[in-house]
Amino acid sequence: MTEHIRNVAMRIKELREIAGVSLETLAHEFALSRETLLEYESGAVDIPVSFLFKVAHRFSVELTDLLTGESPRLHIYSLVRNGKGVGIDRRQRYKYQQLAYNFVHKKAEPFLVTVEPEPPGTPVNFNSHPGQEFNYVLEGSVKILIDNHELILNPGDSLYFDANYPHGMQALDNRITKFLAIIF
Repeated sequence: MTEHIRNVAMRIKELREIAGVSLETLAHEFALSRETLLEYESGAVDIPVSFLFKVAHRFSVELTDLLTGESPRLHIYSLVRNGKGVGIDRRQRYKYQQLAYNFVHKKAEPFLVTVEPEPPGTPVNFNSHPGQEFNYVLEGSVKILIDNHELILNPGDSLYFDANYPHGMQALDNRITKFLAIIF
């Protein structure tokens, strides 16, 4: 994994240890195996964004604190120029760019998500996280699965849903898909 992932993993472990929460307790709270949590804390595997949200919520820190090691400082507005959002390395075909990383006490987390096409027959990866989510497709087409519902979104389409339900997505038509995701 990248140095960035290892640094995020280190911050997760430090938060847990500072709070005096055992590995077993946190794994149980997040419905994970102890081994999976150990892998996340070691930085040896991809850390899902849904898990990062749960950690930030559990320990009352900003997602930016986990991702960068620095606390947001801006109170009036946050301007992030094209391509300058904080990147979140995810699975090989998913790229997340946090678009308001430097604004303190956000009520929502906006991301630009880029999804590369996968080979036919690749299973959809599901995740869930606290809160609600809004997606607005900018380019390409995407198949979104939510709690046994399959939806196809094209440019200009939007979707608002309860993110506690398992959800996953795939780019369609062998093209890159970009969409705005806002998590509340």
